[in-house]
Amino acid sequence: MNVASWVWAATLVGLIGMLAVDLLIIGRRPHEPSIRESTIWVSIYVTMAVLFGLGIYLTSGAAYAGQFAAGWLTEYSLSVDNLFVFVIIMSRFAVPREYQQKVLLIGIVLALVMRGAFIAAGAALVNEFVWAFYIFGAFLLYTAVRLFRHGEDDPADFKENGLIRWSRKVLPISKDYEGSRATTRNSAGRLIFTPLLIVMIAIGTTDLIFALDSIPAIFGLTQEPYLVFTANVFALMGLRQLYFLLGGLLDRLVYLSIGLAVVLGFIGIKLVMEALHGNNVPFINGGQPLTGVPEIPIWLSLTVIVSTLAVTTILSLMSSRRQRKLSARAASAPRPSGADPSGADPSGADIPIKR
Repeated sequence: MNVASWVWAATLVGLIGMLAVDLLIIGRRPHEPSIRESTIWVSIYVTMAVLFGLGIYLTSGAAYAGQFAAGWLTEYSLSVDNLFVFVIIMSRFAVPREYQQKVLLIGIVLALVMRGAFIAAGAALVNEFVWAFYIFGAFLLYTAVRLFRHGEDDPADFKENGLIRWSRKVLPISKDYEGSRATTRNSAGRLIFTPLLIVMIAIGTTDLIFALDSIPAIFGLTQEPYLVFTANVFALMGLRQLYFLLGGLLDRLVYLSIGLAVVLGFIGIKLVMEALHGNNVPFINGGQPLTGVPEIPIWLSLTVIVSTLAVTTILSLMSSRRQRKLSARAASAPRPSGADPSGADPSGADIPIKR
């Protein structure tokens, strides 16, 4: 896929334009977006991604369009996984809801810049060294097993990374927030930073850590740097509105980790198979490619990704609904006369509550 320089330039200008619009909207009126507002913006970004994929189809063919679609869906689903950690960060730093939009946007801008550098390095590595696929594939398989066995990290296990701890020690930070500003002045007139800056750093660097999973995953679906970059852009651009849209729905996606584990495991196997197919590692088959290894077509990858995410989402919502019904039934169940709300006997003996 040959992408002209002017196409890259136009893409970057369009990206900067979208970010400028977002910054203008948030800067003029910091607020917590409503469900309706979030839905409209998420729909706009999803529509833009679909139209972009259609443009790839019309200009470069179905194969590249399929690669973009599979990459975007994978990155988008992994971005939803990021939201769990974003919720934890916002809660830990007690960020007021009306200022969370700005934090997310700045964090996403930092993530885009860092991911751009990461994608460039990954593309150079893949183009020069086929054995990198072995490393990417093994890492994705390890991540898939870890996700399947342990699921989402407990919020209590969240730890600040080294850059955040360093920023706390080195930078002068005020105790309180100053609206949506990242800087303020203390009583002596000295310019200092507000806790909002630390939260922005936390969001941006945490997303970069997540990129260690997502970037190898998308390279397993396409090796075209332009498609890798644009898929990441469209996945991240709607993340801010998706954060507010999903809200309390995040804790209902109980099987999301299992679905992501299946997707990452599948792509990890695909990467290893591609590495074997183009093998040049001396101690594997004498440094010769294994021509008998089948190639997984992009339509199969797309089918596996879409079906896995759909099934896990449906099962998650069904499980959450069933759990809510059981909780409501338990709360409305008659209690023995004289028992307190906890079900304990005033005399000290435990009385079992009928379900």
